Amino acid sequence: PIKHTLTTLSFAATTPVLADKKKYPNFFRTVPSDNAVNPAVVKFLRFYNWSRVGTLTQDVQRFSEVRNDLTNELEKADIQIADTESFSNDPCVNVKKLKDNDVRIIIGQFDENLASKVFCCAFNLNMFGSKYQWIIPGWYQGNWWEQANSTNCTTSKLLTAMEGYIAVDFEPLSARQIKGISGRTPKEYEREYRRELQQKGVEASKFHGFAYDGIWVIAKTLTRVMELLRTKQRHENHNFTVDDREVGRMVLDVMNETNFNGVTGQVMFRNGERMGTIKFNQFQDGHEVKVGEYNAIADILDLINNSIKFQGVEPPKDRTFVRLQRRHISVPLYSILSTITILGMLMAGAFLFFNIKNRNHRMIKMSSPYMNNLIILGGMLSYASIFLFGLDGGFVSDKEFETLCTVRTWILIVGYTTAFGAMFAKTWRVHAIFKNVKMKKKIIKDQKLLIIVGGMLLIDLCILICWQIVDPLKRTVEEYSLEADPQGRDIAIRPFLEHCENTHMTIWLGIVYAYKGLLMLFGCFLAWETRNVSIPALNDSKYIGMSVYNVGIMCIIGAAVSFLTRDQPNVQFCIVALVIIFCSTITLCLVFVPKFITMRTNPDAATQNRRLKFTQNQKKEDSKTSTSVTSVNQANTSRLDGLQTDNHRLRMKITELDKELEEVTMQLQDTPEKTPYTKQNHYPDANNILSIRNFTDGKGKSILKNHLEQKPQAQWGSVDPSRINRGPLEDINSPEHIQRRLSLQLPILHHAYLPSIGGVDASCTSPNDSPGSSPRHRHMPPSYRVMVSGL
Repeated sequence: PIKHTLTTLSFAATTPVLADKKKYPNFFRTVPSDNAVNPAVVKFLRFYNWSRVGTLTQDVQRFSEVRNDLTNELEKADIQIADTESFSNDPCVNVKKLKDNDVRIIIGQFDENLASKVFCCAFNLNMFGSKYQWIIPGWYQGNWWEQANSTNCTTSKLLTAMEGYIAVDFEPLSARQIKGISGRTPKEYEREYRRELQQKGVEASKFHGFAYDGIWVIAKTLTRVMELLRTKQRHENHNFTVDDREVGRMVLDVMNETNFNGVTGQVMFRNGERMGTIKFNQFQDGHEVKVGEYNAIADILDLINNSIKFQGVEPPKDRTFVRLQRRHISVPLYSILSTITILGMLMAGAFLFFNIKNRNHRMIKMSSPYMNNLIILGGMLSYASIFLFGLDGGFVSDKEFETLCTVRTWILIVGYTTAFGAMFAKTWRVHAIFKNVKMKKKIIKDQKLLIIVGGMLLIDLCILICWQIVDPLKRTVEEYSLEADPQGRDIAIRPFLEHCENTHMTIWLGIVYAYKGLLMLFGCFLAWETRNVSIPALNDSKYIGMSVYNVGIMCIIGAAVSFLTRDQPNVQFCIVALVIIFCSTITLCLVFVPKFITMRTNPDAATQNRRLKFTQNQKKEDSKTSTSVTSVNQANTSRLDGLQTDNHRLRMKITELDKELEEVTMQLQDTPEKTPYTKQNHYPDANNILSIRNFTDGKGKSILKNHLEQKPQAQWGSVDPSRINRGPLEDINSPEHIQRRLSLQLPILHHAYLPSIGGVDASCTSPNDSPGSSPRHRHMPPSYRVMVSGL
């Protein structure tokens, strides 16, 4: 029974295992246990607002127990344990894991033999300096890094990595110089202790103060127990007896009530554990310096002013603080491009003023001023979208940015369709008029062109509305990898970029690109079909082709480069803005600059048909005549009616001439084989018919020099006596030769004089165009005129 009630007091046992009161209910110690440093460490962490730590523990029970207790203390204090690492021999892998997990505050539990390995790994991994703080046990022997260095790191490297670490251990002697229960101050006791060591020649122990206070604990406890027994004996009787079990309970009670000042500080127990003082030392310039202490009884951390020296200008951060930094568009770049855009809009405004002011001029009127206004409007809308593309979250809120995503897309798409739709619509009108094979009167008013442009815009609106309803554009944030702070601060920069995206972005863009591509192809087709229309005021095919080519190439290049530079907002915005500026500017300039130049230099040249020029070349009558060209204008319908009437009259003339040629052919077929024939000049009528000179007058009417009005018809039966006796080889004007020659030449003759009198076939480009403008009726040199000689 005695052994179960025996009270034990230790002055050197620090293992946390003995703190288990279920196993060791009667155990006391005057030295704080290894777990006693954990509340002090937590207090120290909270002092510097470190809320995220990691632990590195040697795989030994003593250190594992401390680590487990520390984990409980940290959870109570709401301090995050980012990583917990344990090792047996080589700590480098575990140290690297701590670094990978961005652990800055590292609490180590290992002996001095492995401490050198830990700091060698820390040096190699650059885990020291202003960004890291190591907290390790403080009970290592002096100069332990030299004695226990079993690594390949030099002492210099170890000292570099160790610089600034915090060592935590119990205080062997109190720093307060007050007399305790022994009547001595801690310093007086230490001097006497050192003197005794020298006399006896023994080494010092860091537990000597706890042993000294332990003796006083026993003495105080026994004295108090004896007093209690005497008091109890006086109150009861002289035959008072007490057993060992009761005495043991009295000793436990008295020891738990112990409270006095010793050389190690205030001696007090809580559940058998010494509530002592914990000291904090910092490794500075090759040795440890005391920087503060923690009083467990009062739960107070007392740090010496300005004693802690951190490697940086401030204490290390407990983590890499990440500062989100928006990759925004540069303000100077935005200002420059906005200025260029404003200049472009001013240019468009000047073109609009020019178009409105001269809207009644013949050339501007023929070029459809209303469509020109729509082209300018589309260009200005495209310009305006640049301002919206340059606005990001740095200028507007997240909600406004999401709205901008939709608005700028709508403006750019509508502006594109308005400009090119109007351009292609008026080109279609030219195509419809000049490709009218039946030559019927065809009037296409501007209202119809507006309907065409409106239809194109309606398709755009249908696509955009479906896009907005089904899968609207939203603000998305793309984050990039961490970057070092350019100013050298202990923070990391995580760039992020805002995008306008949706779930099926590729599909919607494909639909828009396909529609715009078809619109461009339609414009190319119209430009090709109207390339031969020779009235500059009407025909913009060359400029449309140039515009489509430049816009197409720039859009393809711009889209590709913009996609590749989506993580560089300045480059992307610069490319997008320059592409829009270039496309809008080149389109407006190609449409209006030629008109402006022509208006200033030769305002009538634009309304003239360059192809309605011909020559009268028959013997001595060959002379060039300049012709006035009638302009095909929608408003001048009476002029077109007159031309169509003349054309009909000339077609009737052709029919009459065809009949005469048929009669000549029939007469030749009825001529006897052996009948002699007259000379060629005896048949002036036939020669006049077959030697027609092609020319037209200034009004587009055909004048034919007809033999019917000049000479009476000769008789085919007259005979030239000089030719009667010629042989068959010399008789080149025999009926067989003439009939064969006419059978070959008459079809050619028919096509030769047909254009010259105003006939128009299906391939002709316009009612007032010269037939020579047709590929089939190009003007031939004089050597190719059809003549029937020798008839």
